[in-house]
Amino acid sequence: MKKYKKYFVFIILILVGLIPLLDLFHPGLPITHDGQDHVARIANFYQNLQEGNFIPRWAGNLNWGYGHPILEFLYPLPSYFASFFHLLGFSLIDSVKIVFALGMILSLLFMYLWLSSFLGEIPAVLGAILYTYAPYRFVDLYVRGDIGENLSFAFVPLSLYFIYKLYKDQKYKFSIFGAVSLALLILSHNAISLMLLPFIIFYSLFLLFISKKKNLFALNLIFLIILGFGLSAFFWIPAFFEGKYTLRNIVTAGSYIGRFVSFKDLLYGPWSYGGSGQFTVQLGIVHWFFLIASTISGSHLYRKKTKDLLFVTGLLVYSLIAIFLMLPVSSFVWERIMLFQNFQFSWRFLSVTVFTTSVLGAFITEKISRKYHVWILAFFIVLVLVLSKDYIRPKGYLYKPENFFSGVYKSTTDTGESSPVWSVRFMEKAPKAHLELLDGDAKITETKRMSIYHAYNVEVKKKTLFAENTLYFPGWEIKANSNPVKIEYQNQQYRGIMLFYLDKGNYKIESLYRETKLRAFADAISIAVMFNIIGFLLFKFVKARLS
Repeated sequence: MKKYKKYFVFIILILVGLIPLLDLFHPGLPITHDGQDHVARIANFYQNLQEGNFIPRWAGNLNWGYGHPILEFLYPLPSYFASFFHLLGFSLIDSVKIVFALGMILSLLFMYLWLSSFLGEIPAVLGAILYTYAPYRFVDLYVRGDIGENLSFAFVPLSLYFIYKLYKDQKYKFSIFGAVSLALLILSHNAISLMLLPFIIFYSLFLLFISKKKNLFALNLIFLIILGFGLSAFFWIPAFFEGKYTLRNIVTAGSYIGRFVSFKDLLYGPWSYGGSGQFTVQLGIVHWFFLIASTISGSHLYRKKTKDLLFVTGLLVYSLIAIFLMLPVSSFVWERIMLFQNFQFSWRFLSVTVFTTSVLGAFITEKISRKYHVWILAFFIVLVLVLSKDYIRPKGYLYKPENFFSGVYKSTTDTGESSPVWSVRFMEKAPKAHLELLDGDAKITETKRMSIYHAYNVEVKKKTLFAENTLYFPGWEIKANSNPVKIEYQNQQYRGIMLFYLDKGNYKIESLYRETKLRAFADAISIAVMFNIIGFLLFKFVKARLS
């Protein structure tokens, strides 16, 4: 009966979660800051998959057709999900909207799943609704259009759920499921995974502290973390270590200045579809209520249970740190820690307060007499729905054909932080030709063009200088009749473009983008971990069938 009750709660949650998603059923793409660019990125990602590149790193159609390495540094999970739906027959725009909807619904369900594993049903439902109906969630959905950040909210509570299950029942399967969840979080969004990883570590240490089987639990936790980072290594290792070849630190250095938020804006701000500094950065009235209530009444409500007091204290401290890092007073921290500057916007730490205040709301409700739970839940559901009524719709809709996104796109789709350090931040016009003759005499015939492979037949009548109008990034190489050709990519007149000479003769020219040794090493780690996980699960399945 309890099992069916949980299914019933899931259905209710889904219905509540669908309310802010109704406008996604409208034709067209909601007009947001980044929504259009996300579709273009995913179009390039999907093209790579079609061509057999299962770990897409190069977006060949971006940047006016010069290509761009943004896919190496961009969280890939939303693109994999959207590509799957596009493969099923959905348009690129509809595929993106489905992923946005999944991020909202899954975060609601997974937060409930985690909270209900150690709290009552009604407090867990309330916490899940608070997590989904925080104002910042609607900023992500209908203002910023941040598909990765929106999706990442789902995998924070899912990771915590499997860590809790591992604490309760020391089974390897929970280490594996937890590792997969952690990997999905890392692959969902770079910044959010970094911001919330410390809490996941705190929660793991908290459970280790109260565990009766500390040694076994510690070993399983280490196993979970190693597998999680190993499974996602194909993304984070190249993104971290090859970032030095991009303008990332140059573009983001000092970008935090002038982007702090005032404390009054954290309390409340009018709804706006404008850019940074214009849209609301409020925590949410209901979320503030539970944060303050937990602070005031925490020692009274939890004094009988040390572990509850420790957990709530951790949530409160984490909330206060996040709030501090959004205020101008924290500028000295941002100045000294480059990692924070890579976040670019202090208000990104709202993602932390969305999580912590929602959990605090569930926790404080749990400590109130059960006879009031239904009334508390009903009151706050009505309240968040009323407060959110102006937030759950887009400004308007964009109507573009598929080829607008899948063809040459006149943008890098970021602020230039992923551009190669030896190039300009943005190209400003399309190249004259894919392979351009700069000086000399030659006849060029293009024979094949894919995302990471370009082929030409060239008849050179005298020594000639060519421009392969693609940005150079480690991994690109050019071959003439299968022999490597020296590439020059730091010519001040053609910054970042691959230039090369050919002597008189007939050539088959091939431009190929290969995995560097570092990327190949990272790929091998992820593949090895994936096959070990599959092998373990198959072994368990066969063993269960035979027993």
